[in-house]
Amino acid sequence: MGFLDWMIGLGPPAAALRRAIRLSEKGKAVEAFPLLTRAAKAGIVDAECRIAQSYLEGRGVPPSRAEGARWLQRAATHGSLEAQLMLSALCINGLIKFSSDDASDVGVRADSLFADDVPTDPNFKAALKWSRQAAQTGSGQGQALLAYVLTNGPESMRDLEEAHQWYERSAAADCPEGCLGYAMSLARQSTDEENLVRVVGLLRRAAEAGIPTAIYLLGVLAEQGAGMTRDPVIAVQFFRHAAERGHRSAQVRWGLALIEGQHVEKDPETGESWLRRAALAGDPEAAALVGDIYTRNGPLPPNYPEAAIWYRRAAEAGHQLAARALGTLYLTGGGVVKDKDEAARWLRVSADTGNRGAQVDLANLLLLGAGATDDHVRIAQWFGEAAKSGDLVAAFNLGVCLARGVGLERDEEQAAQWLRRAADGVADAQYYYARMLAEGRGVECNLSEARAWFARAAEAGMPDAEVALAEMMTNGRGGSRELATALELFGKAADKGHSGAMFALGALHGGGHDFPMDRAAAQRWFRAAAELGHGQAQLMLGRYLASGAAGERNGVEARDWLERAAEQGIAEAESDLAELGANGGASS
Repeated sequence: MGFLDWMIGLGPPAAALRRAIRLSEKGKAVEAFPLLTRAAKAGIVDAECRIAQSYLEGRGVPPSRAEGARWLQRAATHGSLEAQLMLSALCINGLIKFSSDDASDVGVRADSLFADDVPTDPNFKAALKWSRQAAQTGSGQGQALLAYVLTNGPESMRDLEEAHQWYERSAAADCPEGCLGYAMSLARQSTDEENLVRVVGLLRRAAEAGIPTAIYLLGVLAEQGAGMTRDPVIAVQFFRHAAERGHRSAQVRWGLALIEGQHVEKDPETGESWLRRAALAGDPEAAALVGDIYTRNGPLPPNYPEAAIWYRRAAEAGHQLAARALGTLYLTGGGVVKDKDEAARWLRVSADTGNRGAQVDLANLLLLGAGATDDHVRIAQWFGEAAKSGDLVAAFNLGVCLARGVGLERDEEQAAQWLRRAADGVADAQYYYARMLAEGRGVECNLSEARAWFARAAEAGMPDAEVALAEMMTNGRGGSRELATALELFGKAADKGHSGAMFALGALHGGGHDFPMDRAAAQRWFRAAAELGHGQAQLMLGRYLASGAAGERNGVEARDWLERAAEQGIAEAESDLAELGANGGASS
């Protein structure tokens, strides 16, 4: 401190404050601080506020939120509106705690203030005290803060009616935050057109002050045509302006608009960067969307390792769809090391939050031996609760659990009951229930009824049901023989890659089923099924090639197909191989 400053420091505190202000304006914060301290200790409120700001901002003194808060409380207690507003904001953002639950306690615990500036839970009790004091002085900002506390504080503190009144007063004082809060409060009360027009007017006033949330909400209303003329182009521009001011939801909307070219020139790379920005700021939906971008063959090329990173970020924040997607990547080995147990872990995270798809995925995975042993019981409980509430998909899954003894004692009679209930709307249940009727499991065998349920599932395009119905029609089980319809059904299933249908078509064309013989067509269908791993088709293809039944004889290839059939445990293939060997395995 210079001699002049030392002399002023010995004089009246007001003079010390004036000199400190001049020094601060010249950027000499270090020299100003001792003079501010003298004035503040003398009880000058302005000096107390400046000392607090010095500590909070680290100007002229090492930063200390604890000391800053202590001086703010001192100034607020002495009636400083500025200090009251700052304390309220700090408390709402969880940046300050008191030494007791009593908000009147002005002692701030230094160890409760995080040096790394990571917020803790909001301190609404203290915020209520200081914002109310500020509001009662007529401060529009204080009124907005008080209304916010009354709206968002703990249940015991909330009073939406009083909050509405304070927001109204704040808006009348032309406080931008008050305009935003009053607009949102009005929107909660009524969505009629006249009220929405008022909401738009208030939001515009807040948006003119640069409040990102107000700008974003104007975009939403412009998109919907609520309270204003519908204009998707203007809506996108609102999202852009809010995004540029850091609003995460706006960054997501602006990013998607760029990626999809919605009312703006398409720019997938820039759009993805906006989604990343929102994700890095803590928006789990944005992180999940980035993951989606890299798992789909869309505007940007697939990149599964990148997708896994973003799905994990979203999943760890509780995003259920991202957790399921991450589980699927571990299940398939997409971008991560294939790991069924890790897949089960993330599917469990999603399933625990009620995602039905994840519950089904996890159940299927458990049947393969992955996951924890108690998962079976949990799966059954999920399906049971949902099924009892009328969920037909859950009823189907519960029926499967009961039929297979997954998480529950095996009970085919109960399984059949749940499957019958689900069959009213679920094709898989229609097929499964038809099988139980055809086999007499859990219910009395009834082939005609089984055929009717197979028909319903086949109408829904289910290949297994098409094949089962075609088989019954071919053999006249549960009704008349209908070879032409059966052939058509086998063909539909074969077109969908069903190897059993391909084998059946080979058998029909091979003769012996009151159907015109066409050995060449039979061999083509046997080959198609054999190449998909169908054991009986491999046996038949081997026989055709060994005997030249379709005009093509090839002992070497015949041996190869017969050996494949034998590896699948088909005993007839062994005897065919022995006979082929006895004949020398010639080919022509």
